Amino acid sequence: MLSALRAVIVKEFLQTFRDKRMVALLTVAPLIQLLMLGFAVNLDVERVPTLVADEDRTPQSRMLAAELTAGDAFTHVGTVENGAIATRQVERGEAPVVVVIPRGFAELTKRGKTATIQVLVDGGDSNRAIVAQNAVLAYAMKRAAREAEAKLAELSASRGVAPSLPQVNVEPRVLYNPTLNSQIYFVPGVAATLLLIITLITSAGGLTREKEMGTLEQVLVSPIRPEVLIAGKTLPYGLIGLIDLGYVLAVGTWVFDVPLRGSLWLVFAAGTLYMITTLGIGLLVSAIARTQQQALMGALFFMLPAVLLSGFMTPVENMPTWLQPVSGFTPVRHFVEILRAVLLKDASFAELQAQFVALAGMGVVVFVASAHLLRRRLT
Repeated sequence: MLSALRAVIVKEFLQTFRDKRMVALLTVAPLIQLLMLGFAVNLDVERVPTLVADEDRTPQSRMLAAELTAGDAFTHVGTVENGAIATRQVERGEAPVVVVIPRGFAELTKRGKTATIQVLVDGGDSNRAIVAQNAVLAYAMKRAAREAEAKLAELSASRGVAPSLPQVNVEPRVLYNPTLNSQIYFVPGVAATLLLIITLITSAGGLTREKEMGTLEQVLVSPIRPEVLIAGKTLPYGLIGLIDLGYVLAVGTWVFDVPLRGSLWLVFAAGTLYMITTLGIGLLVSAIARTQQQALMGALFFMLPAVLLSGFMTPVENMPTWLQPVSGFTPVRHFVEILRAVLLKDASFAELQAQFVALAGMGVVVFVASAHLLRRRLT
């Protein structure tokens, strides 16, 4: 049995590396995809083009517009006469954010009364809209507090008493990602997605390719047992997947500054369990499919929901309550949680037992079920 297994593994390696397209898929494609997705997936919102509708036309209104767009959050792209013109530009998609400073703004602030400014935000990009809205609110609160302190100081000076204004200072301390770089958060998810694509598509297309070429029947008439054939066709892709995991982590650390704070043994142990599951799903797809096209469609049918439910792009906690338990049945979610916890937080095995147990359980169940179905189809 061992000699037969070795023969199948050698044959699979030779067949794989003779196909230049397959070699590119397994080696070059992950690197290109990691670089493209790592730079493309970025939720940091900076320098939002902002239009100012200054209806007041006073030094105070111009100062407000200059202060608001002086930081990294907004970029001043122009000034118009009134809010109607600005509204039309938002409707045409020419300006995602518009700040309308109404007539009488300076007079109200001089008299110590509440002055209202309007912010028009294009909600088509909800993430940018939320960040822009919060940035304007934060600026308005700081400005109001600064003017209140100035009024208090002026009043206290006129009465000959020292100003006294209670304050609360907030000192934020960000752990694990002090620079709040979103790429550090997303690159581990990209790595898990790439491994899913590589192992699932290659294992799903392996047997179906044999079916289409007619070589599977020649193998079946040999004394090789079905379970040996299954193991021999999955082990090479599992080994290649581990190699890909290694250099994906290296590129992520070198290019995107993803920290490696935890144990790499935990990462590769989780990667092994993860690929057992994905290879088993690929075998299940190949057992059902008759052509490589069907195998590819079956793989995509699983990959898209698995990635969307994994928490790679959005937190699982933000999903509907009824959908959150469903995400627990996707191996991508557990592997992404392990990668982020180990790489960013130096988590131990004791802290990740639930994720490891889930991956191991899914791997055993899926691989055994798919192997059993394949054995029935091949015999």
